Amino acid sequence: MLLQPQKRISERALTVWRITATIYSFFTLLLCGGIIALTIIFDWPIWISVIAVLILLIESYFFIYLFPRIKWKRWRYEVREQELELQQGIFIVKRTLVPMIRVQHVDTRQGPILRKYDLATVTVSTAATIHEIPALEVEEAEEMRIYISKLARVADEDV
Repeated sequence: MLLQPQKRISERALTVWRITATIYSFFTLLLCGGIIALTIIFDWPIWISVIAVLILLIESYFFIYLFPRIKWKRWRYEVREQELELQQGIFIVKRTLVPMIRVQHVDTRQGPILRKYDLATVTVSTAATIHEIPALEVEEAEEMRIYISKLARVADEDV
């Protein structure tokens, strides 16, 4: 039986995920503001506004603070000669083994928030899907991209 993967993504992923969640929560804030405005305009009961604000606060706590911490603790990966193993999930932990022989190409991605924190995402493409390792240090992501592509080439030559 294989042990669980040991390598972790950068702890700065927490900040990136929290910023992203804050941006998404802004839309919930707009919706909440709309509900409060409708409550005032149409003289609805005040409890509707109170529930909207409570939902906003609970959603913000979970998606900005709690879920990124759990997601970071669970996200692990391991690159071996024959396979790439990924472990992720908040409520349901998913472990994925990607055989190197199935790897078609490897990319790195870096959006504006990741770039600000010197992080990048490595994407490994197979015929069926794309697997991601998010929020790695830029140097580590580049090294991993080159290393996985070499391992995939070697695995392809063995067939």
